[in-house]
Amino acid sequence: MPNLAKAVKHLVFIGVYFFMTSPKDKKRSSQRVSLDILSNLPGNLIDEILIRLPLQDAVRTSILSKKWRYNWCKLPELTLNEQAYRTSEKPILLATTFTNIVNHLLTLHSGPITKFTLNFDPYLIPCPTFDNLIYFLSRNGIQHLVLRLPWGIEPYKLPSSFFSCLQLRHLTLQNCLIELLPPAFKGFHSISLFWKKFLLCIIVFLWRKDTDITKFFKSFSVVQHLKLDDGSLKLFAAGPGGVPTRLTFDLISVESLHLSDIFLDALDVVSCALCLIRSFPYLQYMEIEVGDCCEDYIPALECLEVEGFSDVTFSRLREVKLIGDLAIEPGIQLVKLLLAKSPVLVKMLIETWINDDTAEQLIQSLGKTYGLDVVLAEFPRASPNAKVVYNVEYDHHLDYLL
Repeated sequence: MPNLAKAVKHLVFIGVYFFMTSPKDKKRSSQRVSLDILSNLPGNLIDEILIRLPLQDAVRTSILSKKWRYNWCKLPELTLNEQAYRTSEKPILLATTFTNIVNHLLTLHSGPITKFTLNFDPYLIPCPTFDNLIYFLSRNGIQHLVLRLPWGIEPYKLPSSFFSCLQLRHLTLQNCLIELLPPAFKGFHSISLFWKKFLLCIIVFLWRKDTDITKFFKSFSVVQHLKLDDGSLKLFAAGPGGVPTRLTFDLISVESLHLSDIFLDALDVVSCALCLIRSFPYLQYMEIEVGDCCEDYIPALECLEVEGFSDVTFSRLREVKLIGDLAIEPGIQLVKLLLAKSPVLVKMLIETWINDDTAEQLIQSLGKTYGLDVVLAEFPRASPNAKVVYNVEYDHHLDYLL
């Protein structure tokens, strides 16, 4: 495979150089580059080359030879970014260019599209062409879908055809909106979920329709990898009836959980996170990024007390990564809880950044970190093999103080 990768890189350079040069240069270079070489390449190698090119460059390879003319039309993986349609900052012109490109794609492409990535330009306002694209993907076996809308614009309302993408295995959506779950929709069968603003928008709607966190996760009962941010958890917590201690069912397929920008001084967010953790009995890996709290002192949270988890054991949890300042009461509680309830835990990595703008701040931060280490050393551990590892980053211009 390394030889194949090297050959692909070399051929991409030759091909791109050839079709991007001027006619006079092409005539001169034709003595050095034989088109027969490009024409006689194996089909799988041509696909490897095209997949590695931006969509607009892949289309340009049509002029290399007759054999290459329609190869891009059969690519199973496509990436469309702003470089393909960014001709102006005027929304109308951008929408026109984008529409032309998508119509070209819908007309000429044949065969399945298993992976599609679309990165939206900040100046591109969602238009009806988006809906046509989603419908086209739903009819062509899409398995890996990435739709990233920029922040600061109205969320894109996903069409009903989105729920026909039943072969989805990986989904990344940013700043998208679902206004209604179709009555016949029974959930995606095999999906790895990475959600940020999408979750936020969904929950805003579901909350207004009196749908709670439990009903939402029933639609994604086979998710294996789940990523949520602080905003998503806040809106889960805002649902009717508040946050339950745990879901009414276990999500046995969830193996990894990533929680980002979690503020440990927000009771609703922490409670919601604990609700989910309790409901994932087969969780093996967990990563929590703790947000910087404004207050110097944050009181302990009752919901993080080990005694409240007497009926819960994280029996499959093997690795935990905690990022941020854990040297606060809720942070210490969280570490204590995970160590006490994880009988097969192998490693807990704590990553933190020391504030070292001045020598005084560095010494103060080091003191907090050292104090945390001393406290954690006294905590009971359910796993005899559990190791707590620290990764402390700081500006090395103050090394002389250490």
